[in-house]
Amino acid sequence: MARVADGSWSGTNWAGNVTYAAQRLHRPKTVDELRRVVEAATYARAVGTGHSFNLIANAADDGAGDLVSVAGLPDEVEIDAAARTVTVGASMRYGDLATTLHAAGFALHNLASLPHISVAGAVATGTHGSGDRNGNLSTAVTALEMVTAGGELTTLARDADGDTFAGSVVALGALGIVTRVTLRIEPTYQVAQWVYDGMPWETLYTQLSDVFASAYSVCVLTRWTTPRVDLVWQKHRLDERPAGFEPPHEWLGATLADGERHPVVGLAPQPCTPQRGVPGPWHERLPHFRLDYTPSVGAEVQSEFFVPREHAVAAIQAVRDIGAHIAPLLRVSELRTVAADDLWLSPAYQRDGLGIHFTWADDVTGVLAVLPAIEAALAPFEPRPHWGKLFTMSPESVAAHYPRHADFGRLRGRLDPASTFANTYVDRYAPALPPDATAASIRA
Repeated sequence: MARVADGSWSGTNWAGNVTYAAQRLHRPKTVDELRRVVEAATYARAVGTGHSFNLIANAADDGAGDLVSVAGLPDEVEIDAAARTVTVGASMRYGDLATTLHAAGFALHNLASLPHISVAGAVATGTHGSGDRNGNLSTAVTALEMVTAGGELTTLARDADGDTFAGSVVALGALGIVTRVTLRIEPTYQVAQWVYDGMPWETLYTQLSDVFASAYSVCVLTRWTTPRVDLVWQKHRLDERPAGFEPPHEWLGATLADGERHPVVGLAPQPCTPQRGVPGPWHERLPHFRLDYTPSVGAEVQSEFFVPREHAVAAIQAVRDIGAHIAPLLRVSELRTVAADDLWLSPAYQRDGLGIHFTWADDVTGVLAVLPAIEAALAPFEPRPHWGKLFTMSPESVAAHYPRHADFGRLRGRLDPASTFANTYVDRYAPALPPDATAASIRA
């Protein structure tokens, strides 16, 4: 972020496609300082590592309010070995947390493709890894500490706060500024990953369940117009495989890769985590990309849509039908499974899902022009867009696919009656409602 001539602040996300603006940027060093900032602010929004691709983190009214970075708060890691939990500062990156956890003999259940993202930001947007039985990253949360309206410090716990907790985890930054997160942990484990080239499309259609059940974490990578799927990426937990496990050279019509691969065909694999069955700790294999490299392509924008698992094959076919239309802008698409959860605004709320992810060229205008075609193709399958990525779906169509959407609006109305944590994005896609609003009054 940089100060501009009138004393306000501006800056971009990591991809450079979004410019954030604010009247003031705060970087409090203590929770008490943060509480004073929030108490004094008319509008305040938290900003993290900037890995979102839309204006979810912007200040209210497109720059009229304050932005708050929690990067200056204590970067602590408190492991409770007996409870199997870890409590961390909200701004900590997953890659840094994972290194500390592994050294202490512990692990998280999963990680996203990028280890560079912050814990609080990933949790608030429902960011995920892959795996039939793996919920998204927010499902590991057992408690949240946050500064709510008026500067109050509030802690919500899964065991104690029921529905309020379920509505407050994937919350888009609309309920408060998270200061600490408590996550469920487990004993550390080793992972080895193998990549397969060239699975036939028909095999993916007819044996999709077998493909995604073939390892602890599986993703399918495609450009949609090729005669075969480009890559199938398997990440095996070695504690779930017999000693000396080796994958077959040929599997479901695909061939074991003869070298390292990058998710984007043709790019050098150096930024990627080690493949070809070389075992390593969970945090150095579950992400696709190494912490010490620029993640993914760098100059890119991203979109993602989640559909119910039972519609996975039909949804894949629908996108493939328009593959030629989107191919000129596409770097790669990634298909991953995510297990159902109970978090109100999670894209996997109450349904096992398939995430259909698009990594695009750095052409926002072009991407926004083709997104409606993708959204129309997926419309019969109840798509839910990733909260932190580009989409053009209407607020009404997004809300229709979340059974607790209105409940979240009422929770906003109760916890933040003055809309301190509002901005244009959250007011459009998750508007606050009076706490006593009924379904009839909402429709009216």
